[in-house]
Amino acid sequence: MAVTLSESAARHINRYLSRRGKGVGVRLGVKTTGCSGLAYKLEYVDEAAPEDVVFEEHGVKILVDPKSMAYIDGTELDFVREGLNEGFKFHNPNERDRCGCGESFRV
Repeated sequence: MAVTLSESAARHINRYLSRRGKGVGVRLGVKTTGCSGLAYKLEYVDEAAPEDVVFEEHGVKILVDPKSMAYIDGTELDFVREGLNEGFKFHNPNERDRCGCGESFRV
């Protein structure tokens, strides 16, 4: 079981945590929503919950709740710039389908 982080994503997260002045990393999970059923949720966290599964990559902690782990095991979190847009991109080998707007996915 693993969730990984690209160097680009780690740089972006470290920069944001530094500006914020606090935080231990990011929490990655899924929620039920959208036309395909599941959507990623990503938030900066100030402290780990006891039940969190913790991964560390490039000096950044990634915290995952155990219920989400089944859906995102093997996922790489990347940060990309495409033209004028920039944001996090999820490379999840468990995805079987993604909705047309790109907001939700199915496993």
